[in-house]
Order: sequence, then structure tokens, then C-alpha cells
Amino acid sequence: MAANKKTLRQQRILGELDLEPSLRIADLAERLNVSNETIRRDFDELTSQGLINRTYGGAVRRQASEPGLNERHQLHIAERESIAKQSVPVLAGARHIMIGSGATTVHVAKRLAVTMTDLTVITHSFGVATVLAINPTIRVIMAPGLYHAQEGAMHGAQTVRFLENYRVEWAILGASGLDGDGASDALIEAADVYSVMMERATRSMIVADHTKFNQAFPARYCDWTSVDVLVTDESPMGVLDQTIRAGGCMIKAATRN
Repeated sequence: MAANKKTLRQQRILGELDLEPSLRIADLAERLNVSNETIRRDFDELTSQGLINRTYGGAVRRQASEPGLNERHQLHIAERESIAKQSVPVLAGARHIMIGSGATTVHVAKRLAVTMTDLTVITHSFGVATVLAINPTIRVIMAPGLYHAQEGAMHGAQTVRFLENYRVEWAILGASGLDGDGASDALIEAADVYSVMMERATRSMIVADHTKFNQAFPARYCDWTSVDVLVTDESPMGVLDQTIRAGGCMIKAATRN
């Protein structure tokens, strides 16, 4: 009977994570009317089965691929807004930057549009270009290339060659996953673009929420020695935190409103 209850509870946990990609132990314990320790044990078992990934204080559903951009725009909005708010002051004084595609980078671009002036932004993301358009003092240079409809961005050899012609102070990039090896992306074509953006920037910033911690996707585009700043909504813990800092990357954890 106890085993059956555990199986049903773990199925419920997976169902909840299908609806909400990231959940905290305390929230699940309250919903299921069990102790935090019971949820921790369930998380350990589901992690060992390859069904979820643990995060600090919670868990996320393990995915072979990342949801499309439109779906991602509906997730973790408060976290992304706080990340954007925290990231923009770091860019003070910059005049030329590159911005990669992604839901979080669009939030950063929105914040840039209302807080900065006399800026040139080079991007391959139509979402980034669109939100920057409200500020007439921001000049947007759109990279050419092969259009990826699901991501709303340009990719490919033409995009890479175009970006190689520029030099900027900052590259601002998102990521599908962050682990001890560095930042990775589910879309191989995007990783190619992000790599060249970092090469052409004096400094680089990754903006990503806590659900990306301890996750790895097919295309790794940098290690932590190549990243100057990670801006996130919660500080990573344990080995990941140590690895990031050992690479010389500063971590800025946003304070939620």
C-alpha cells in the first residue's frame, strides 16, 4: 500500500511539473500534504530515473529539447523581469553591444529600451529588435541569415560572417542550460552565433533563470572562463557555484520585487 501511495505521489509530481516546469519542495509538500523530506526523497528517486533535474530548493522537468520561444515567453516572467532589472546597470557606459536570441534577452532589451540612450545594438533576434524600436536613440543592426521560425532569429554561416565584422563592448546571451562545463543551448545553430558574439565582444554576460542550473544541452558555446557576468534570479549552489566563480565569472543574483 505504501509503495502504491509513493508511485501515485510521484506520478502527481511529474504531472505538476508538466504544468509548471519548475516547482519548489515546500510548494509541492503543501499541495500533496506531505513533509518536505518526503518530497526530497521523491525528487532523489525521480532524478535517478532521469525524469527530473534537481535545482536548489526544487526541481525541473528534464527535457531533451527546449520549448519554442513563444512558449518560453509565458514562463518565469517575474524572474526574467528581475534579471533584466539587475543586468542593465552593469552595461552603463556601453555604446555598442550584441544581444542573442531568447526569452530572457528580450526582457533585457525591453529594459534597455527604457533606460539607455545613444546605443547601437547588433542582434540576430527579431524579438530583441522589435522591443528596442520604441527608443529612437537606439540604433539596431539586424544580422542577415537563415530564418529560424521557432526561435524568431537568424542563424547560419551568413549570420556568423556578418557578426565577425564588428567589435562591441558587451555580448548579452541566454542559455538553455548551465552546468559545470559552461553554457549550452538546445539549438546548435544558436550556439554557433553565440560563440562568435562572445569572440567579438570585450566582455560577455549570460542572463538565465535558476531553472537552467545543472542542465546540459547538445551545443556548449562557452566555458566559465569566457564569461564575465552571470545574471540570474537565484544564486547557484554547491559545485556549480564553485565552478562558475573559479572560472572568474561574477554572479549577480537579482532580487525579486
